[in-house]
Amino acid sequence: METKSLNTRTTVLIVEDEPFVRLFGADLLEQAGFDVLQACDAGEALRVLETHPEVRAVFSDIQMPGSLDGLGLARRICQRWPQIGIVLTSGHRVRAEMIPREGRFLAKPYDGKALVRHIEEVIH
Repeated sequence: METKSLNTRTTVLIVEDEPFVRLFGADLLEQAGFDVLQACDAGEALRVLETHPEVRAVFSDIQMPGSLDGLGLARRICQRWPQIGIVLTSGHRVRAEMIPREGRFLAKPYDGKALVRHIEEVIH
């Protein structure tokens, strides 16, 4: 991917329970110039956010194992860290009202340009 970005120091947290999909998304974001942190579920994501105040955006799958899915994670982030942008993804249809007001939704499968564009939109 040839996307060049001025986001060299912007940190994004990707939350995805499927390792291959998580690594794919992380690679796309790193190629675009983002620093990337990874979490395999909502609980781990919350722990990462507690210890990494530099995170400016979260890119999360909606369907994840555990007691908290991506929508619940997004709600908690909006309450606790309202300055963090949110992009949610799923291979299933999602009603617009389920996505946080300032958030974005990216349907799976997604391409790198769309992912980068959505991340840039939520951090500006």
